Amino acid sequence: MKEDIYNYLENFDEETKQRFNLLYRIICESTTQTINEKFWAKLPSFYVDNNFVRIIPFKDHINIESKNINFYKEELLEYKLTPKGMLQIFNNQQVPYELLKIIFKENFEEYSKNI
Repeated sequence: MKEDIYNYLENFDEETKQRFNLLYRIICESTTQTINEKFWAKLPSFYVDNNFVRIIPFKDHINIESKNINFYKEELLEYKLTPKGMLQIFNNQQVPYELLKIIFKENFEEYSKNI
């Protein structure tokens, strides 16, 4: 993880850091492409070319932005989807590890399909 993202996480409690790190690991496992880590509008963002995943930590939940999350609404019924299509995972909820791995993989691999 890039140092600026790591430093950004220092503002959060230990549980939030652990959940963020788990999501970061899922992102890394979901693609063999090079992931470009950077901030977009002060939000940790992970790019493969123009496709991205954003992990936005809050005090009691983490929002995840990936353009294809809405395709999995039925599998994510126990979670809240924001009006902007972000997945909210509250601290008392399990992270849907395997499903997120699929979602992130499809998101990142969409670019290589179009080449």
